[in-house]
Amino acid sequence: MHALPEFVHNDAVELRRILDQNRRVAVVGLSANWYRPSYFMAKYLLAHGFEIFPVNPSYTQVLGQTCYPDLDSLPEPVEVVNCFRRAEEIPALADAAIRIGARVLWMQLGIYHDEAAHKAHEAGLQVVANRCMKIEYARLFGGLNLIGVNTGIISSKRPTHMPH
Repeated sequence: MHALPEFVHNDAVELRRILDQNRRVAVVGLSANWYRPSYFMAKYLLAHGFEIFPVNPSYTQVLGQTCYPDLDSLPEPVEVVNCFRRAEEIPALADAAIRIGARVLWMQLGIYHDEAAHKAHEAGLQVVANRCMKIEYARLFGGLNLIGVNTGIISSKRPTHMPH
């Protein structure tokens, strides 16, 4: 993957702010299969206080949540459109994210589409690419370091609350 534009938020301060301020997440491509990364991520976020809106035309329900066929079918606003889809599908998802008034277009690990990222940014959305919401939340809010993973976040204080 080539260097990302400066407007793509991949630094710890911006990611922490995005995750703290945006708790309603449409997960596009969420699978009902427990062994898929999308399922694991969505289950983790649900357990940590996020509202999850599954988007996948193959299912009617995932993780006890109503599943919608596309972003335009969501019954209420979401703040983050999290994309578990191939890069070539991102332009249409960026258009839909803009149309529904999302604040953040989040492309999961290994996913980036330059034209879609620029279009989302120009429309006022924050853009995150090549990052996993679960990994970033655990890294920035105190989950990964408890199992010995070097998160790169240095602090002499333990978090005042631990996510479950």
